[in-house]
Amino acid sequence: MAKDPSFDVVSKVDMQELDNAVNQTKKEITQRFDFRGSKSEVNIDGDDVKILTEDDFRLKSIIDVLQTKLIKRGISIKNLDYGKIEDASGGMVRQSIKIKQGIDTDLAKNIIKDIKGTKIKVQAQIMDDQIRISGKNRDDLQAVIAFIREQDYDIDLQFTNYR
Repeated sequence: MAKDPSFDVVSKVDMQELDNAVNQTKKEITQRFDFRGSKSEVNIDGDDVKILTEDDFRLKSIIDVLQTKLIKRGISIKNLDYGKIEDASGGMVRQSIKIKQGIDTDLAKNIIKDIKGTKIKVQAQIMDDQIRISGKNRDDLQAVIAFIREQDYDIDLQFTNYR
């Protein structure tokens, strides 16, 4: 007999699309008039985007351009965790933006508690940085997906491996 139908709840960012958005941001700030002659950098360092520029106004402008490019490329800005603005050498300012990948354990427990509170007959279990939800009825799984989409968990969630 086949296993029960299931799906995974994950939170992943397509790093290639992130790279494309950062490259488009770099290109736009080299072409913009308000950035002429300024020293501004946007780089990807692992799961971080590092921004280095001359002042807070330019920093906010670069973040705005980056967010616009990310949205156009289908990356949710909910997955960005902004670090504090730091002073760098030469009167420059720097900010690091961490890209959130995966669902942390506390949030996963909260999601599972919310699912159990709906009284839908499914089983949910935490598997590393994702949640596997299984049940006997596909309609129940669809109801759980609809329920999760209605909630706001401050992170972009995707549903994969639906079978």
